[in-house]
Order: sequence, then structure tokens, then C-alpha cells
Amino acid sequence: MEAEAAGHGAERPPARLRGRLGVALVMMLCGVLFATTGRLSGGGSIRDESSDVVGVLQERGRDIEQLTEDNVDKRAEVERLRGQGAGAETSARTAQVGEAVGLSEVSGPALRITLTDAPSSALGAIPGTEPNDLVVHQQDLESYINALWQGGAEAMMLQDQRVINGSAFRCAGNTLLLEGRVYSPPFEITVIGPVEEMTASLEQDPGVQVYREWVDHVGLGEKVETLEDTTLPAFEGSLTVDATVIR
Repeated sequence: MEAEAAGHGAERPPARLRGRLGVALVMMLCGVLFATTGRLSGGGSIRDESSDVVGVLQERGRDIEQLTEDNVDKRAEVERLRGQGAGAETSARTAQVGEAVGLSEVSGPALRITLTDAPSSALGAIPGTEPNDLVVHQQDLESYINALWQGGAEAMMLQDQRVINGSAFRCAGNTLLLEGRVYSPPFEITVIGPVEEMTASLEQDPGVQVYREWVDHVGLGEKVETLEDTTLPAFEGSLTVDATVIR
């Protein structure tokens, strides 16, 4: 190994020359980087050019609300025209399918589950606690939602939006993104169905039990209420299935 290393060393340029070449290469790369940065930022500050994330999401939320209203109006017009041209049997079948999919409002006894982040004071009070331990995560919401469906849920609403079996949401930090709208905790799930069966399903779900352990440990919030009679609105989102590429 020593002979091989010596042989390679004889082929390299002197140390001083190598240093000059290295400095020249670094300066050249810096020049390329500065030029590229200038083109991207238009000669100004990149930080100044970057949009405020909250503002962008709020603007997107307003656009989605407007599109949702337009969608509701068009859907109502389609139903009106369909009713004019369809017979009684077809109309009844359409209503039945729409109810199964979630396109009509539903009323009945319900559960309302509210999940909240733990107080930040737990960081100093509980040894080994990290900020990530104090927030409601996507898997927590998924555990509750899946357990409720498993328990026989007939209709469900997350925050102020009706959701169906194919609805998808994403959590980023301690915010929830659903149908293009951004929500902060507390997170509220309202579900119509057999109350006792859904409650039992929550009790048996492993993910829910893990969350409840952290409720006791760091003070995550969980509130389960029984509602005598509740009406959930019809689903107003898109029924189009979007393809997602997983890398």
C-alpha cells in the first residue's frame, strides 16, 4: 500500500500549484453561482422575491372557495336538468347513488372528536420531550378517521368540510391541508353513525391508543362528545381521481 501511495503522489502537481488550482476552481464556481443567483432573483434579494407562504396559501384558499361555490352552482343546475329529463325511477336511483357517494346532506346522532396540540410548557417540564412530540400528526388523524369508518360511520366531516372515503388530506407541521384549504389546530372530526359501535372502534384501534398514551404523557388534547342530532352538508369537492407519481 505504501508503494502504491508513493506512486500516486509522484503523479500529482506540487502542493503549492495544487493550492492555486483549487483556489481558481473555487472562484470560478463562485462566479457561476453568483451569476445564476442574479438571474434567478432578477438582481435583487432572493428573500425579497420569495412569496409569503401564508399569503400564498390564503390566496389559494380564496380561489378554491370561489371554485367550490361555482362547482355547487353547476352541480345544482345539472341536477335540475337531470330531473326534468329523467323519469321517477331514474331520479330515485340517482338520489340513492348520490347519497351513497356523499353528495347529499345527512342527519342523525353523531360523535365529535377534537384533537389539539400539547402546551409548549411540556418541553421544559417533561425530560426528553421534543417539539415534534407536542403536535397532532397526520397519522393521528388517520387513526381516528379509519377507526370511525371501521365502526360504521355513515357520514363524516373534517373541520368544516364533508369528507368521503376517497378524500385525502396532508399535514405539514401543525397545519392541515384539505381540498386546498389550510387549517390550524384544534382539529375537529364530526361523524354520523352508530355511536356505540364507533366509540368501541376507537377504544380498540392501536393508533388511537398510542395517541391517548401521549395525551397522558405530554398533554395532547382529546375531547370526545356525543351529539343527539346533527346535520352534515353534502360533499362539495371534486370527485375526479388524480394520479400521483410516487418516487
